Amino acid sequence: MTAMTSPTTARAIGTVSATTRRRRQRALGVGVAVAANSLLYLVARTAGTDFTLTDPGATRSHQLILPEIGVFSLVFALLGWGSLALIERFSRHARVIWSVLAGAVLLASFIPVFLEHATTDTRVMLCVLHVVVAAALLPMLRQPAGAAAR
Repeated sequence: MTAMTSPTTARAIGTVSATTRRRRQRALGVGVAVAANSLLYLVARTAGTDFTLTDPGATRSHQLILPEIGVFSLVFALLGWGSLALIERFSRHARVIWSVLAGAVLLASFIPVFLEHATTDTRVMLCVLHVVVAAALLPMLRQPAGAAAR
């Protein structure tokens, strides 16, 4: 008597679906964004960047701390992943649309950096942190939603 395996059993045994690979790749992009920004923050703090921001018109300043950097990186990376997944559901041109959207969000993210009162090194590092999140998310585009399993 021979055992028959269903397609789902065969997939569970030896192959990984394209959806699973895509999710892993995207989760890796999110993780890289958070880890890289956390590491950059620590290196910049060690080098003397104070990460102190003061709102225009305010007298009290706020110093960014590592958990804030990690949480903001995580939230915006997840928003990037979520927006890509949503666009993929409704458009065949998701990669192009998301690329344009991501570029616009990146450019818009620089505006608050220059509205706040901060030292030049703090501003430069915040811009670098924003670019790192964008760069870490680019690999999410490598495997389109409809890619076949290999």
